[in-house]
Amino acid sequence: MEDPVKHTLQRQLRRLATERPYQIVAASAAALAIATTTGALLTTADDAPAGQRTATTVAEMRSDVAASRGDVRDASPSASATPSTAAPATSAASPAAKASSNPDLTRKPERPKPPATKVLDYDYEAQNTYYNCGPAATRNALSAAGIDRTQEELGAELGTTEMGTNSAEDTTRALNAEVKGSPYRTRMFPGAPSPAQMDRLQADVVKAITDGRGVVANVVGDATDTDGGWHSYGGGHYIAVVGYKDNGRTVRIADSANPADPSYWVTTIDLANWITSRGYSA
Repeated sequence: MEDPVKHTLQRQLRRLATERPYQIVAASAAALAIATTTGALLTTADDAPAGQRTATTVAEMRSDVAASRGDVRDASPSASATPSTAAPATSAASPAAKASSNPDLTRKPERPKPPATKVLDYDYEAQNTYYNCGPAATRNALSAAGIDRTQEELGAELGTTEMGTNSAEDTTRALNAEVKGSPYRTRMFPGAPSPAQMDRLQADVVKAITDGRGVVANVVGDATDTDGGWHSYGGGHYIAVVGYKDNGRTVRIADSANPADPSYWVTTIDLANWITSRGYSA
């Protein structure tokens, strides 16, 4: 064995004896066992300078010594400096993993398809004064939701006078005061309704009736029902819509003006034209 190797081994053994006395026996045996191999390595590394060969051989010897006694922590000086890449057991899943784990959990449930035909079970009452069509129509609509109010009570809420009830804004306010969740909204037709507004009326009626709510419409002028009946209100009038058929293309009217003709069907297009310059609550 060459002198540099012997000297290096002696220094390493002295250091081990000082730092880990309990490992000196195993280290000495392992060092002696690999000395011959180390010498062979030195003789084959002719291209490297003597100092570099010695340093390399010492590092290899330390690795072999550590391996021989099972102390893998000392086998490589860089091993303890390398941070662990194992993820903590409590680490949170990445956003992408959460999003792809089960997308159906975040999807809103689909609204059931409304029936093609539905008529509400309501309690009809004719208006008790010539100007109480607004309170009567509101009362008839509320009765379909199981809410019982008198025309006098609703007239006070609507601000109804002998001049009648001002607008659909008032019926919307009174309806929302009685129905939980205030679901009613006002739609106004300043002029002749457009096709889009007619479609909106149809959709609003279907949704309200499906939810068990009557609609109140403020109409003016003339309309003909599906049986040929003629209904004329030149000064304006309020009616309740209490049902529909053919997916909302035709609607059921509860009309408080004449108890002899309390209800009839009109097309939704005719109802939309009947509301021209007025509005409805749905």
